[in-house]
Amino acid sequence: MPTITTFLTFDNQADEAVRHYLSVFETGKILNTMHYGEGAPAPKGSVLSLTFELFGQTFIALNGGSTFTFSQGISLFVSCDSQEQIDRYWSKLTEGGGKEIQCGWLVDRFGVSWQIIPKVLGEMMGDKDPARAGRTMRAMMQMKKLDIAGLRRAYDGEI
Repeated sequence: MPTITTFLTFDNQADEAVRHYLSVFETGKILNTMHYGEGAPAPKGSVLSLTFELFGQTFIALNGGSTFTFSQGISLFVSCDSQEQIDRYWSKLTEGGGKEIQCGWLVDRFGVSWQIIPKVLGEMMGDKDPARAGRTMRAMMQMKKLDIAGLRRAYDGEI
């Protein structure tokens, strides 16, 4: 059966980015590293690509040169069980020049867009009661990093 793998093309920071992502998430490993050879557009022996895994999901990171850039039109969605996870991932992914966006979105220092989202948000926003779902949406729209307690207070009508 065919597989679909997320392929991330960096200028020349693939190795640095992968090692950073492995330090952010609890589970992950490098599966393979390829290096440029003779006649390549980069110095012989420098990293061409890394195949790596996070939470069982395979990714490939390539050093492809400055013509490649990332866009917020695609993001990596991280479904979190707790505020502690949200806080940890948010902090680590924004460190060193990352940018907080809105509604749980951020762009890391490499230009990759991430959504750091609590699992419970889907339940709250999908509630059949439009007032509860609407209050949750309004609260989320006011946040950058999502706060589960604040979302819960809005959902319950306490704010």
